[in-house]
Amino acid sequence: MQFSVTILGAGSATPTLTRHPSAQLITYDNDCFLVDCGEGTQFQMLAYRMRPSRLKAVFISHLHGDHYFGLIGLLSSLNLGGRTEDLRLFGPRGLDEILTLHFKLSQTPLQFLVHFQELSPDAPALIFDHPHFTVSTIPLDHRIPCTGFLFREKPRQRNLIKEKLSEDIPFEYLRLLKEGRDVYDESGHLLLGVAEYTLPAPPPRSYAYCSDTRYDERLVEYVRGVNLLYHEATFGDDLAHQATERFHATAREAGIIARKAQVQQLLIGHFSSRYKTFEMLLAQAQEAFSATAIAEEGTTFAVGI
Repeated sequence: MQFSVTILGAGSATPTLTRHPSAQLITYDNDCFLVDCGEGTQFQMLAYRMRPSRLKAVFISHLHGDHYFGLIGLLSSLNLGGRTEDLRLFGPRGLDEILTLHFKLSQTPLQFLVHFQELSPDAPALIFDHPHFTVSTIPLDHRIPCTGFLFREKPRQRNLIKEKLSEDIPFEYLRLLKEGRDVYDESGHLLLGVAEYTLPAPPPRSYAYCSDTRYDERLVEYVRGVNLLYHEATFGDDLAHQATERFHATAREAGIIARKAQVQQLLIGHFSSRYKTFEMLLAQAQEAFSATAIAEEGTTFAVGI
């Protein structure tokens, strides 16, 4: 099944003509999930031909505008488009009040239900249980309450060796094999063995999203071993003092977290608008962790294999 991350926006709070504020689309099979929703997110989805109607849930990390100002517009457009399917919304305390007040004063009743779940920034917590993966929060060290999100795939089924299996084998037998169970007849004789007719399932995949945060050693354990880590990198070494003062991280610090956590790949973004190019930031992150890439808008990154 497809498990991927598409970057819709990776800029910081100050807008530019070439970068959009934070937003990412997580795709798992045919379901889509939005992580943060900065201003203009719905336009980015249109630009990259992504259907907002496929959204199942939205995850908002915190209440700084560059992470949620696009949400009201997106919900309004979904409403105008005739959406009736329920939408799950996860976010910090107060987000529900903001949305309720807006739609009340604009006299815009939504024709679909938004199920809001308030997030606690104090400790990791399981917040969403999908048939194929879970989502947990990651506490972050920012100026206001802020959480990251960890998408962790559940163990996948074993792969059938189809060339060894005849077409008339009952579906129930195939299901047992994929679940890792041998198939026996009523007398207890082995009919189909897992070891002979299947291959081990690929390892579960995982993606961690760490939006706005200072360098925080706690993250190492929270994201250890993930296939793909997104970590903010607002500043370079030249402004490391501002990173600490403003509750942000440097590109090098993002690389250090990735190296210590032994992740497979690191994405960096949320760059300050003062940087016109990203080569310096990428180089500094790669000095700490070589498998680093820029979270380029419009790029889709596969999670694991």
